[in-house]
Amino acid sequence: MKGKPVVTVRDVAERAGVHPATVSRVLNPSRRHLISDTTARRVSQAAEELGYQANSMARGLRMRQSFTIGVLIPDLTNPLFPPMVRGIEDYLHPLGYTALLSNTDSEPDRERRGLDALTARQVDGFVIAPTSSGFPLVKAMIRDGVPVVLVNRSIDGVQGFAVTPDDRRGAASAVEHLIALGHRSIAHVSGPRDLSPGEERYRGFLETIREHGLTPSEELVAFANAFTGGAGVRPTQELLDRGENFTAVFAGNDLLALDVIDTLKASGLSCPHDVSVIGFNDMPYAGRFDPPLTTIRFSHYEIGRRAAEMLLSQIAGDRSPPRTLILSTELITRGSTAAPPIASHRSGSTRRSATPH
Repeated sequence: MKGKPVVTVRDVAERAGVHPATVSRVLNPSRRHLISDTTARRVSQAAEELGYQANSMARGLRMRQSFTIGVLIPDLTNPLFPPMVRGIEDYLHPLGYTALLSNTDSEPDRERRGLDALTARQVDGFVIAPTSSGFPLVKAMIRDGVPVVLVNRSIDGVQGFAVTPDDRRGAASAVEHLIALGHRSIAHVSGPRDLSPGEERYRGFLETIREHGLTPSEELVAFANAFTGGAGVRPTQELLDRGENFTAVFAGNDLLALDVIDTLKASGLSCPHDVSVIGFNDMPYAGRFDPPLTTIRFSHYEIGRRAAEMLLSQIAGDRSPPRTLILSTELITRGSTAAPPIASHRSGSTRRSATPH
């Protein structure tokens, strides 16, 4: 029985309408910059359609590279990360690279073991969404010249490569949406501030409240210890127990927003009739929740793809200064936000507005 015909560089060149030498340049990270983005995309698409596979083992022996990339993710059950990993893999595959994935569960020991295991496999570089406890290790890797790109977060004071959403602008969009609906007493269930998404979204919340002539109240902010499902229950209950008459909640991400809605419901409050809730991430199926979740969208896939591109440039010897690529965000309005109620359903009195400057 004959095997499947081997797809060659010449086959890819014919499909893309270019010279075979152009294909070789596109599929070689160290020479890809010589080709225009439009041509490179056409060649990559042709390679993917034909199922072209570079002989990475032989190439690695010649170049002393493994053509594998280590990817460390804190929580693969968080819907934010699978599309990110897909973006990484879709960029790597036509270039003959493979991603090796390690799920750290945001645990320092697992993170270190994952890094050690991937290093032992001689990966050529890392794409990492680090835990705060892993910052010193990542800093040391960057200092030692290991190719590293951070995704969805950055580290203060570290001149490294990263791809993140515009967390502060996204938070501002969320608060502006609530204010435009008429809300003046807005609470925030923040993610952990030792991670840049938590800190940046918290800062964006505070700045926007102030910009609209309102004074933020510490009593209207509660911090979750993680961005995972279930982590938003305690801080939401804290807000309720304080007796503050808030009419809306901006949650640090969609998983926290779901916890907010569930905790409100358990307390006899409905969303958005009593309290509006907005999240951040626009994770898959957010539009199918009850109520459909208003949230801040950014491309998880594009973060992964751009991170892989940035990493392979480092591996190929690009000596450009480290930079953080910040992707734009978009407000997605759904059924979890509405105009505030005229009177508080908890106290029977009019809900208290934040104090103007």
